Amino acid sequence: MEYVIREIKPNEHNVLEDFLYEAIFVPEGAELPPKSITKQPELQIYISDFGKKDDNALVAEAEGKIIGVVWTRIMNDYGHIDDETPSFAISLYKEYRGLGIGTEMMRQMLELLKKKGYNKASLAVWQTNYAVKMYQSVGFEIIDKNEKEYIMICYLK
Repeated sequence: MEYVIREIKPNEHNVLEDFLYEAIFVPEGAELPPKSITKQPELQIYISDFGKKDDNALVAEAEGKIIGVVWTRIMNDYGHIDDETPSFAISLYKEYRGLGIGTEMMRQMLELLKKKGYNKASLAVWQTNYAVKMYQSVGFEIIDKNEKEYIMICYLK
């Protein structure tokens, strides 16, 4: 499959809400939440007023359509480490998962953060999420965990 990874354009920030919904991990056997879940404050912090100084986003585009987004911002989210460390969010439409696109998006975002002078990046992920292995493959390591999630960090060398 041919695709390109590029920086998001300001007029495309509205796609973040769709991809925030796609990023919600639904454990096997659980019911899909309603799309309105993205309006909750604990999820709005990922996308509200996106485009500020520490906000970064890359999109994967295929056949003229955005099929995935990886974005970071410094926020007090589930994966928050400190006020200098951007937290990751990533998602692809289901039909594009498992093709290596997400891994390449993560690599390119880590490179972008490194160029911008960040020392590390963080994320939180459900322990049962298949993406844990992908995050480890691009350099993230588990530094903490709670009942359901791992807190992971990647040092940008």
